Amino acid sequence: MSLVADILSWTCILAGLFFVLVGTLGVLRMPDVYCRLHAAGMTDTMGAGFLFLGMSIQAGWSLLAVRLLLVYGFLLFTSPIGTHALARTALFAKVEPYRVPPPGDRV
Repeated sequence: MSLVADILSWTCILAGLFFVLVGTLGVLRMPDVYCRLHAAGMTDTMGAGFLFLGMSIQAGWSLLAVRLLLVYGFLLFTSPIGTHALARTALFAKVEPYRVPPPGDRV
């Protein structure tokens, strides 16, 4: 494998790792379930995209690269659907979104 392909694939893998870690921090730091779903859904999809792209570049033109891209395509459809279903379930369970208190009520 050429040096350019190695650099490009590792750049994509590290970018994917960054997005997954940011999504993890978002899940830990956000105040309510709706914000956590947004942090997890958006960043994990982007992180997985970069990870799959980096692994596809490492695999070269092979059946493995096609499989990786098909798995990512499946993830592109299922991740937003799962996030939407969880948010809807929280809404139907009457989970209240976090609201910032007015300036006079802050302690």
